This record gives sequence, structure tokens and C-alpha cells, in this order.
Amino acid sequence: MEEATIIDIFSEINWAIIAPIIVIQGILLIISVIDLVRIEKTNGPKWLWFIIVIFINIIGPIIYFIFGRRQD
Repeated sequence: MEEATIIDIFSEINWAIIAPIIVIQGILLIISVIDLVRIEKTNGPKWLWFIIVIFINIIGPIIYFIFGRRQD
């Protein structure tokens, strides 16, 4: 059996689909972390929201904006 190298794997990826997803993830991550730092109070501890935003890709920042921000 022939092992696929990393270059072979990257060349087989359809970057036209993957690249926009990566860009959207990066934008959501940056905006949500900036908002999390600036906002005074959240629904729950800030450290927990930070972990959710950082480790749950794409969905984490969306969950933060829907449930984490306190609407005062």
C-alpha cells in the first residue's frame, strides 16, 4: 500500500469550498473574542464563554452571540 503524503492530501482538497469556511470561522472567532473582552457582563462566566468560542469551531461564536451576551 502506498501512503499519501501531506502534499497529496492538500492537493486533493477542494479549496473553493473550504477557504470561505476558514475565513468565516476566523472572522467569527476574532469578533466574538473582541466582544467578549469588551462586554462587562455575560450570561455565565466569561472564561467558560472564551473556552466555548475558542474550541467549538464556527458554532461556538454563534452560540456566544445568541446565548452568551446579556441583553440589558
